[in-house]
Amino acid sequence: MRTRLDDFISRISAQRDILDHIAAGQASLPDGPILEIGLGNGRTYSHLRVRFPGRHIIAFDRENGAHGSCRPDDDDVVIGDIAETCLSYTGTRAAVVHADIGTGYREQDAIIREWLPSRVVAVLAHDGFAASGLELKHPELEEMPLPASVESGRYFLYRRR
Repeated sequence: MRTRLDDFISRISAQRDILDHIAAGQASLPDGPILEIGLGNGRTYSHLRVRFPGRHIIAFDRENGAHGSCRPDDDDVVIGDIAETCLSYTGTRAAVVHADIGTGYREQDAIIREWLPSRVVAVLAHDGFAASGLELKHPELEEMPLPASVESGRYFLYRRR
């Protein structure tokens, strides 16, 4: 029987492995910023800064609650309801969008899946990548093969058509 700790480790490992996979192919990424949808305590933001040096990273969350060692500048954090604040970045043409805003509650995640795919498409450049802890069903997103270390259905990787 899997525990919640097992699930957490699996999710975080999948997240890291997918972001590292995208970073390994940086030469083929379009120009544009990295968007971190769901800053949380900043662990992934910290990872993105190291893996994508020189890229502007913009984080979205209800507050800038990142740990002091990996806290983005206030100018690089968009505060508010992510479903709404993402709309102001339509047309940004981000090279990478990472979204880890699932709640683990089926009903709440179903609501997020209603609006998140269209927000990702609205901000992502053509040929840009999106990594998400929730499945993103949208005709402009092509599901990409996962690194061998990532369990199918644990995390998702897409490229915008």
